[in-house]
This record gives sequence, structure tokens and C-alpha cells, in this order.
Amino acid sequence: MTPSIKSWRTTATGVLAIVIGIATAAKCELDGDPATVADWGIVATAILAGIGLIMARDAGISSEASGIK
Repeated sequence: MTPSIKSWRTTATGVLAIVIGIATAAKCELDGDPATVADWGIVATAILAGIGLIMARDAGISSEASGIK
């Protein structure tokens, strides 16, 4: 199943979830303070949630419009 451009809201939210998760981890790892370490469990959760949102369709999009029926 490929994401549809018709579901741009969930796709954009999914991309943002992934970017924010990775950016937060990068900030923790690259800040120069050895005491701050990224929580990789949270990063993995953000990435998986983002993938789920990218694959989802918007509530306002009918099954016919998305090509399911």
C-alpha cells in the first residue's frame, strides 16, 4: 500500500514525527555533554508512529476517493 497525496495531513504529520524524533536524538548526541544521551526507545517509537501515519489515510477521504473500493 502506497501513501496517497490525497492523505496529505497524515503523511505530513508522519514525516514530522520522524524528523522530530531523529532531530531530538541528534541534539542529545551532538551537544557536547556526555551526560545527555538519546533515548533510543523513544526515537524508535517516533519513527514507527511516523511510518504508521504515512501509511494511514485521512478521515475526510472516502474509500472510493482513496482507491480502496
